[in-house]
Amino acid sequence: MNPVQLALRVLRADRRTRVATLLTAVGVAVATALVLLLASLPMAAEARAERALWQQPQYELSTGGGATISWSSSTDEIDGELITRVDVAPLVDPADVTLPPGIERLPGPGEMLQSPDLATLARERPPAELADRFGAEPVGLLGDDALRFPEQLVVLVGHSRDTMPDSAMELSSFGFGDAEPDELLSLLAGVGVVVLLVPSLVLVASASRLIAARRERRLAALRLAGATPAQVTAMVAAETGLAAVAGAVLGVAASPLLHRLAAFVPWAGGTWFAGDFVLPVWLVVPIALVVVVLVVGAAVAGLRRVVNTPLMATGTGYARKPLSWWRLLLVPAAVAVFFWTLTQASRQDGTMLPMLVALGVLMWSPSLVGPWITSALGGVFVRRWRRPAALLAGRRLRDDPKAAYRASAGVVLAAFAGSMALTLMPSLEAESGYYSQFREEVLYLTTSEDRAAAIVADADEALAGYGLDVRAARVDHADITSGQELHMAVVATCAEAKRLLPGTEGLTCRDAPAIYASQPLDLAKAGVHDPSTGSTVPLPADAPVAPMPAAADVVVVDPVLWPSGAPAQGVSVAVPATEKSREIVRTALLGASGGEQVISKEMMLGQQDTQLADLRRVTVIGLVTASLLAGVSAAISTAGSVMDRRRTFGALMAAGTPVRTLARALRAEAALPALVATLGAGALGTAVAVGLFGLVSQSAPVFSPWIAAPVVLGALVALLAAAVCAPALRRVRAEPLVDE
Repeated sequence: MNPVQLALRVLRADRRTRVATLLTAVGVAVATALVLLLASLPMAAEARAERALWQQPQYELSTGGGATISWSSSTDEIDGELITRVDVAPLVDPADVTLPPGIERLPGPGEMLQSPDLATLARERPPAELADRFGAEPVGLLGDDALRFPEQLVVLVGHSRDTMPDSAMELSSFGFGDAEPDELLSLLAGVGVVVLLVPSLVLVASASRLIAARRERRLAALRLAGATPAQVTAMVAAETGLAAVAGAVLGVAASPLLHRLAAFVPWAGGTWFAGDFVLPVWLVVPIALVVVVLVVGAAVAGLRRVVNTPLMATGTGYARKPLSWWRLLLVPAAVAVFFWTLTQASRQDGTMLPMLVALGVLMWSPSLVGPWITSALGGVFVRRWRRPAALLAGRRLRDDPKAAYRASAGVVLAAFAGSMALTLMPSLEAESGYYSQFREEVLYLTTSEDRAAAIVADADEALAGYGLDVRAARVDHADITSGQELHMAVVATCAEAKRLLPGTEGLTCRDAPAIYASQPLDLAKAGVHDPSTGSTVPLPADAPVAPMPAAADVVVVDPVLWPSGAPAQGVSVAVPATEKSREIVRTALLGASGGEQVISKEMMLGQQDTQLADLRRVTVIGLVTASLLAGVSAAISTAGSVMDRRRTFGALMAAGTPVRTLARALRAEAALPALVATLGAGALGTAVAVGLFGLVSQSAPVFSPWIAAPVVLGALVALLAAAVCAPALRRVRAEPLVDE
């Protein structure tokens, strides 16, 4: 009889083996589906980026006669949602312009193509808040192949060559080709493979433990009856391989459903198209095979005791060796090495690779220290027990700490990664922000000196037409030198400076034009710096100088006093807006400039907020998933522990031990390792996060209540593991021990 036939016969004859095989298959299916999902994330991000290449600037500009389009891109926003705007004008016959997928035709001057969601939003909002921004009539919709994600707000506005924004570039074509990979998502996918694959494999191992004692006795009997090590190994490989192959097939079949669910999880501002997660067959098959090989290899590797000493597997002459105390030193040593590599990485020429290797060793170290701590905890119970349940739990933790800790291995890694992320994110969020030369309520754009006056006039006309009494102002920026000192200067009237610049609330304006400075300014030595020539244009020596509040930290020069011929390093058009008028002011500026980039606080902070929200979401999903897997594996491991000790529990019950006492002991031995390991891993992850944050900031880290989430989930895992104790014991009491 070949090994496969023998494995099938065992499955038909033994109901518990069938249950264990089914659970093993489910564990393999979960592991396979998760790995396939995580492996598809970088490819999905690349697919969405390739669809949006036409929306991004191409750095290989066309020179000479190869240009076919004049192209410009800018970002906009409404109600916190990002709008991507692309302005285009053909430089050749529009029929000769190669269009990206999803764009059926090139819009002509005064025409535009919108994404479906933007078109719907423009119809729902008043024209002054959105539709008037584009200065064009909608003539069609962009297809899915032209959108980064389904909800993307994007518009393609047609122009003639002379109406394009100042930032326009001449390109040979729209963007095509391969997109750059999303490095952050690729990194998170790699971390996710470790954080989620380990609990999945622990689930598989826990399912195998349901029949561990029975399988060892069966295989030991076969060895003692004359079976060779190769035959025993083949039997286990066949038995495990049937479950692993079935689970891998089930995981591959279930992965499209998991991909469809993942498509609803936002990333970088939007969800996904279902086709983004399609993996090629040449990648699916190797992933499934690797998972199967890992499971079968782990089962075969656990046969050493049966193969070499079958008498020990039957329980004769076998005693477990106590764990060495040196395990306890591994975590402090790993922490010391990590922080040493961290100091090396913080240097300007330091490399990150040693630090990443040290971090990997640090994440692995609790798997060696955990069993020792579990054993020590059991020793405390044995020495200081007050109830029989504490003594029983202590003996189990003391005698077999590796098995007691094994079920907690998955949640330990999840707690470590979760604590690290939940410590870093509030600290990074506190670091977020932006610098602007204008007040937070001001919207502004940068333009050229030639166009500034026209933009101000058109914006004022639009603002008046919309019924707003606010007006636009031109503000020039330059550098003023005074001896060895360099000052930032703003060319604007005092009233405009007080209306637009931060820190000018206490500024007292004079009736006549003046220069306002927060520091002493010697006009005899002061002049406007020209960076193109290195020369200096003197300021009027007789100009009055008035005090400026120190908080402003800028020199304000009235336009009347600005020397003729003095260059401006930048020209802005700015308009202050209230919460109610922001969208209308943005529309007026965009309409007046023909699509120049309008800058505001919400625009600058929106990308940071989106990225932090993505990280929080991914962390929560990963931590909850890993904890659920660890909880299920802990519950199965607890049930397997009961099944392995049926004789012991049966004897205790026959001797009069109450089932509730045994259940209490089982709950303690299942819950305590998970709680202790989670607390330790959480503290370790927090310490690592503090060190990593020191690489990017000199500020003190920020600790939020979310840092306790891994500990809470660890407690839930412990409760889930303990919940199966009483049902498993009732099953032991109901089954006749003669079956063993």
